[in-house]
Amino acid sequence: MRKPRWLAVLAVLASLTFLATPGETEVRAGGTLATGSAPSQALGENIAFNVYLPGGYDRGTGRHPVLYLLHGRGDTMQAWTRVKTLLDDMIRTKRIPPVIAVMPDAPWSERGGWYVDSRYTGAGLPGRPVETALARDLVAYVDATYRTAPIREARLVGGYSMGGAGALRFALAHQDLFGAAAVLSPAVYTPLPPSDSSARDYGAFGKDGEKFSDEVYRELNYPALLPKLDPDLPVRLFVAVGDDEYANPDPADARHDLDFESAALYNAARRSPALSAQLRVMDGGHDWTVWEPAFEQAMAELGPGLSVTPPTGLPAPLYGTAGPDWAGGVAAHADGSLTIGYAAGGNAVLTRVGGWTRQLGTAADERLYGVAALPDGGVLAAGYTKGDLDGRHAGNTTDDAFVVNLDAAGAVRWITQFGVPGVADRLYGLAAAPDGGAYVAGYTKGALDGANAGDKDAILARLTPGGEVSWIRQYGGAGEDKAYGVAADASNVYVTGGAGAALPSTGPGTTTPGGWLAAFTTDGTRKWTATAGGSASDRLNAVAVTTTGLAVATGGVGGDAYTAAYTSQGKQRWQHTLATPLAEAGAAVVPLAGGEVEVAGYTRGRVSVQAGGADVLTLRLDGKGRQRAAAQLGTARDDGVDAFAEPDLYATATPSGEVAITGLTYGAPKGGDAPGNGDVFLVRTSPADPR
Repeated sequence: MRKPRWLAVLAVLASLTFLATPGETEVRAGGTLATGSAPSQALGENIAFNVYLPGGYDRGTGRHPVLYLLHGRGDTMQAWTRVKTLLDDMIRTKRIPPVIAVMPDAPWSERGGWYVDSRYTGAGLPGRPVETALARDLVAYVDATYRTAPIREARLVGGYSMGGAGALRFALAHQDLFGAAAVLSPAVYTPLPPSDSSARDYGAFGKDGEKFSDEVYRELNYPALLPKLDPDLPVRLFVAVGDDEYANPDPADARHDLDFESAALYNAARRSPALSAQLRVMDGGHDWTVWEPAFEQAMAELGPGLSVTPPTGLPAPLYGTAGPDWAGGVAAHADGSLTIGYAAGGNAVLTRVGGWTRQLGTAADERLYGVAALPDGGVLAAGYTKGDLDGRHAGNTTDDAFVVNLDAAGAVRWITQFGVPGVADRLYGLAAAPDGGAYVAGYTKGALDGANAGDKDAILARLTPGGEVSWIRQYGGAGEDKAYGVAADASNVYVTGGAGAALPSTGPGTTTPGGWLAAFTTDGTRKWTATAGGSASDRLNAVAVTTTGLAVATGGVGGDAYTAAYTSQGKQRWQHTLATPLAEAGAAVVPLAGGEVEVAGYTRGRVSVQAGGADVLTLRLDGKGRQRAAAQLGTARDDGVDAFAEPDLYATATPSGEVAITGLTYGAPKGGDAPGNGDVFLVRTSPADPR
């Protein structure tokens, strides 16, 4: 959901005039317009086009995204030249990157070819393979002639009226070529065009000697294409239409008015997992009073996402089953090996990468929410079970917290299960204690340490190296309170979480609903609490202690990724917010040398090159909270966040200086397959060169 704020980028740059490629050239301030001609094997003749080249193109060496702009029925390639000034302005003010715009002429079938490969063979208007000529021959020529990036992320196809129908057809039928489409007043009709539509007149949808075939039209129209789309090749779709479109007087054809058809297209497209769609209804009719401002809005939305660099994907293999799986943590060992945890088939699974796998579970469900390395090569893991995981809770059917200790070979040394009978108790955070024991954090709906203050109370517990529960502290107010992260040094234990209402304060100041960070002594005495945000939807998901002794917490506040650092006395040293127009949040924080941290989380916006829905976010901050790098990686689908918009991502530093990140993905990795229904990825990134 879009965050309620306006983002504006203001810049003043001098526009440049230059010579374009050979041809008839019109030089104006900013970019230039030139004519070109592309050979087409499909047509057996050349394709004429206008081309817009951005300012400085002749003196540069870099590559550019390309817009392919299709004119309407009866128009020519000159129609789109009117947007040159708009492109100049949007590039100059950095609203979009410098783009090349190709405006082909489509004279075939008396300028009514509808941008499809016609099968009509009748006299007078023989059908031509227009779609193949433009989508394949023209694109190939442009990539060979101009400094483009021959990837789908660098191409946008747009059009109005008949050209809008063509842009939609190209984007859906050629996902390998186009990553975005601006579809303006599209002359698309379902299931068939009205009786007076020119789609019936020029043979574009004909077959043999028949100028119009119902069968052909249905086959080429978007309802037939939507079910065939590949979700791993996502297309961003912007649909716009005027509110004063022609109103067909025939009641039988009234639903074919283009404002109605555009809304129907949008509502069908937004239900496709391969499409992200937007709809704008503009003031005006079927003309440039709508198309020019609509094109500007389309470019403002789609243009910043055009990239000459492909997105960074997730590596194979993925871990999981054909059923729903969740990530559960990652630990790095002194010998360089990694252990990841995840939930698969309803059980908890721990895997030493390249080595052993240990499955823990009952006939009920188990989830893991943290993995931590031990000095002897063993590993701790924590989560919750609905069954009798430790053999001492027969008949249990509600969530109980558990902690397990495995040796370096994956053998179970002990399992500790605890909770209030009959109510839910869950662990969401785990940290190894210096003595080989553990600190765990989560929530209880019962009373583990005094009376319950509300619906759920946050809990913090200390376990000994032998697995005994040394103490439990319960912390909550009148609202729903949960702890999500925990970290410790020799003197302090830090816990993060989210609160539905104000929490009991410790020391000066008051608390509010939202994210919180609390400090405890190693014997469980609460020292201080700090809060972030002010809404029950705000939360702090993770915390770590830096090499300079600061407690750094990260999470989501106001829909942004928020990170803050505190001293052991509770004084805030710095805070940092990363914001895009869409949602993001920090989910894990990793200490690095010199007091720096690497934050891992997710973003639905554009930080570098977008891969899909929610991408994995990496963010490096120095010891004073200043941003040194930010990037994103992922698949075409959601990564690092589950179907309930809950972060599902963990990270740790490795002895080699890399950061290992594991999390949930609904997509497919590069060069590999996905078991399906949500799987677990593992990626290593270098904080010196974050992706």
